[in-house]
Amino acid sequence: EDLKNAKVGDFEFFQFPGWNNETVQGYVVKPVDYQKGKTYPVAFIIHGGPQGAMSNGWSYRWNPQTYAGQGFAVVTINFHGSTGYGQKFTDSISGDWGGKPLEDLKLGWKAALDKYKFLDGDRACALGASYGGYMVYWIAGVWNQPWKCLIDHDGVFDARMMYYATEELWFEERENGGPQYEVPQNYEKFNPIDHVKDWRVPMLVVHSGKDFRIPITQGLGAFTALQRRGIPSQFLTFPDENHWVLKPHNSVQWHDTVNAWLKQWTAKDAATSKE
Repeated sequence: EDLKNAKVGDFEFFQFPGWNNETVQGYVVKPVDYQKGKTYPVAFIIHGGPQGAMSNGWSYRWNPQTYAGQGFAVVTINFHGSTGYGQKFTDSISGDWGGKPLEDLKLGWKAALDKYKFLDGDRACALGASYGGYMVYWIAGVWNQPWKCLIDHDGVFDARMMYYATEELWFEERENGGPQYEVPQNYEKFNPIDHVKDWRVPMLVVHSGKDFRIPITQGLGAFTALQRRGIPSQFLTFPDENHWVLKPHNSVQWHDTVNAWLKQWTAKDAATSKE
């Protein structure tokens, strides 16, 4: 009964030449109130996994339609490491977390702006969870030019400490080619903590108390970095949630907080971010 009046935005998959000129898929979602000739602020969603993908699915977690319903266009890229292109493509992210995927995100963002004129590239925020959260921390230092704001959910802030804190040790060792004490250079190669001096974009950090995959100290450390640098920032935590926000009332608070942050920084009269 409650869903019969729900509106959804039209979506379209697109392809572009990504890293090494290899074909990469993205998709775009129009806001539910889309009108031809108008431009709309953009939520640039970076998926987690990283061996996963954004597809034509439905959930109340990381559903592009929730942003479309708030008046945002959505762009999301299935970068190298995503599933659906074959095992070689999926495996190609291991040992290269900040390399090929970042290149795909940059090329995908440009391809989307070139193809879809309703996207307002000057009013865009990037957001993601888990690996997507890692990437948000990474781009905060190395690719922050396009973004008016960032949202990080349960991301990896310090790759070195992540190794010693996570309950998923096998994954860290597989992705980085061994334990941190044997191949420390692999953990430092794409470590977001090393680029805090270049952070400038307002960021909302979300991290839950029972997250043992990527423990809460990662989010607290990032929030400390933001506060110490004088960058506008907020911290939202759920003491009773794990690596996912699963309880419906918590999800409502999550969406309300995330949407408010997006709207604050993509408003036409929004304050400029810290230079």
